[in-house]
Amino acid sequence: MPEAMKTVSGQDRVQWIERQARELLGHRFRGDAKALSNLLAWDKKIRELAQRVEGCRAEMEHLLQGLAGGYIPSGPSGCPTRGKVEVLPTGKNFYALDPQRIPSKAAWRVGRVLATRLIERYEADTGQLPENTGMVLFCTDMMWTEGEQVAQILYLLGVEPVWAESGQVKGVRTISLKDLGRPRIDVTLRIGGIVRDAFPNVVELIDEAVKKVAFLEEPEEMNFVRKHTLSRMKDLDSPEQRSKAATRIFGSRPGTYGSGVNLAVYASAWNEERDLSDVFVYFGGYAYGKGRYGEPAHEELIESLSSVDLTFKNQPTDEHDIFGCCCHFSYQGGLAAAAQTISGRKVKSYHGDTRNPRVPEVRDLGDEIKRVVRTKLLNPSWIQGMKQHGYRGASDMSKRIGRVYGWQATTRVVEGWVFDDIARSYVLDEGMRKWFKEHNPWALEEIGRRLLEAHRRQLWEADPEILQQLIKVQLELEGDLEERMGEVQGEFQGGAVDILTAEKVEDWREMMKMVKEKVHGRSEKR
Repeated sequence: MPEAMKTVSGQDRVQWIERQARELLGHRFRGDAKALSNLLAWDKKIRELAQRVEGCRAEMEHLLQGLAGGYIPSGPSGCPTRGKVEVLPTGKNFYALDPQRIPSKAAWRVGRVLATRLIERYEADTGQLPENTGMVLFCTDMMWTEGEQVAQILYLLGVEPVWAESGQVKGVRTISLKDLGRPRIDVTLRIGGIVRDAFPNVVELIDEAVKKVAFLEEPEEMNFVRKHTLSRMKDLDSPEQRSKAATRIFGSRPGTYGSGVNLAVYASAWNEERDLSDVFVYFGGYAYGKGRYGEPAHEELIESLSSVDLTFKNQPTDEHDIFGCCCHFSYQGGLAAAAQTISGRKVKSYHGDTRNPRVPEVRDLGDEIKRVVRTKLLNPSWIQGMKQHGYRGASDMSKRIGRVYGWQATTRVVEGWVFDDIARSYVLDEGMRKWFKEHNPWALEEIGRRLLEAHRRQLWEADPEILQQLIKVQLELEGDLEERMGEVQGEFQGGAVDILTAEKVEDWREMMKMVKEKVHGRSEKR
């Protein structure tokens, strides 16, 4: 920082920057009016941003004011890193957004590219177009991006939003096949519980789009939504059958959340992929849309999953990743497991990356897993940063490794070297073991146990030398923990993993009976 600038602060600093920038720009671009005009426009934006950042100093003031029962100014929330500078300064009583403005026009531009990239990627991998895309939609898409994945879904279906002058979405209009330049792609959508609760208008908008294209008089090879809808109908004139056959949006029972797959994985309450498929269908077999709010629709979900070719979920920010929450593998992984079990075909899984919305990317899910593993889980700098948080850091590292296991349990796309290197870096490294034992030995035990469970379930073909060392360390650790059991209150799971499934638990078996009959009966017929 220049010496002259160190003596000024606040608004004076902003004005100082402005004067220096104007003098520099005026001197360098004198005589080039257009270039100077453009740079001064950027200068104005930079000055506005500087003022907003400077205003963040009011955060503590407003916090104390709120604790004292005082008034706090309101304002929007969102990601400044996604260009939403209007959320600055921080320290406000923030609101999210106007749900009626989803998707925004900016999100529509990104969503169209994302849809095109997904189709192109699948076609490059398989040599054919996808007929049915299995999508997972979380509320974060709306909160962070104003509906980029919603826009992607609409464009896959071949419709576009209709906006009012205010920016609110009034409905959708059909894009002609000529303008679309490709067939309409079907979508099977698994929504999160907060999407259901906070964005019912978005659910109804997508439902309207599906029903709008499902009964268009178009060739089935150019309209996969129509193709799959008609295949499920016996009576084309029955309004009830038309509605059920065109149902594409599914979620948890009203008032409940999650897909259940993560619970089954963590409890070791599964034996094979179809057990996880059953859980996914059981938890998510409720239909949503116009006139339908959480109606039991397990058979419709099964029908829709039977034609799914790929699964997809988008990630719009570097502040989160696919190991940050068990919901990621629970929903998308569960969707992949269910689609593969029901269809009997290998289903591709993809990851959307709109961290840079100017260049949206679609990559193979396995490649995304490797990217995050290398940049975080196996990155010495990241590990060192987590170690600074002691007990909590150890717990978070253990949870993330558990989610690697969860992705492998549901999708089988995690390569063996990932587990090898995790074992070396976290369990077999003497320095790391010493640190875990000092701060959180139970986290280390969980890591070792999940690795051994992955090997036992043939999810990881471990290097024999690594496996032998891992077993030795785990036995020693379990002995240490037994000596410390007096420090632990409540139940503690250690040592061997007991595998339980619905077949072994009477109440659970009865609850899952209907799903098993429908899913397994279909598999036997196939």
